[in-house]
Amino acid sequence: MRGIICRSLRLKLVAGLGIALAMPALALAAESAPGLATQTTLTAETHDLAGRTQATVAISVLGEDGQPASGAVSISDQGTPLAGAALNAQGQASVVLDLPAGAHSLTAVYAGDTTHRASLSLAALVQAQVSSTPNFAVSVAPAALTLTAGQSGTAVASVTPQNSASLTAPMFVTLSCSGLPDQAACTFTPENVEILPNAAAAVTSSMVISTQKASSVVAARPGSNNVSWAFLLPGALGLGGLAWGSRRRRWLARLSLLALVGFVATLGTTGCNARYNYFHHGPPTNPATPAGTYTVTVTAQSSNGVTAITNSTTLALTVQ
Repeated sequence: MRGIICRSLRLKLVAGLGIALAMPALALAAESAPGLATQTTLTAETHDLAGRTQATVAISVLGEDGQPASGAVSISDQGTPLAGAALNAQGQASVVLDLPAGAHSLTAVYAGDTTHRASLSLAALVQAQVSSTPNFAVSVAPAALTLTAGQSGTAVASVTPQNSASLTAPMFVTLSCSGLPDQAACTFTPENVEILPNAAAAVTSSMVISTQKASSVVAARPGSNNVSWAFLLPGALGLGGLAWGSRRRRWLARLSLLALVGFVATLGTTGCNARYNYFHHGPPTNPATPAGTYTVTVTAQSSNGVTAITNSTTLALTVQ
């Protein structure tokens, strides 16, 4: 009992020291930044999920005028980035975190926007239970990225082993992402990471998010095709002559009429084929990645052929 109390006191001391160190710098930045002051609050609720601890973190950011703020927030555990999210229209965000065993001190940082200043929440103290089965936790740093359409950004996804001593063979974890805006993509290098038995250190993968800039293409102008006209013009004149001279011969009139119909159809279809459309209108333009703030989910999954382990975290992506 005495050990638990001491550990709790140490955790509170560390959390208080982290806030004390972070608050002056944040306050100085807030004083020098334009816009309304904000207040960020964070609450965390834990629950057990198949022998591991998950925390549902709720964040709210309000301006000093009482109105909700917009933009991105990031969540850290004693200064280590874990996840990020986009605020909704009510200035709120909710993130589910898979926590490794032990004590945690969770804080949220609001990055600010064009009309609001940045702010830091008070710490929420969370205790995660020890699991008896092999598992892992996934986090991403930085937890928020800001890109201009056409740019690419890099974050590091970390997969931290839990209870790896119970592994009898290496565990392979596959990384993927979802929730990206249109005209955006993400890649992981490597896409699959390996957790060895008795491993304690995190294994990492480089996550690259790329966006697209709108393209402006000038339609190409075709040059004159003298060879085509050399065939088409005499052919048109010849068909016209046949039609004029066929007044006394019905079979010749029908033949010339059929040829004229085929000739007109050929001329009409040339304006609809792909080559004509490309030369006269150019290739289709590429739209830009829409501006806004998005919550991108980073998922880590492992399977032994019988059961699958899936953990995830989030990243806040702002496209300008």
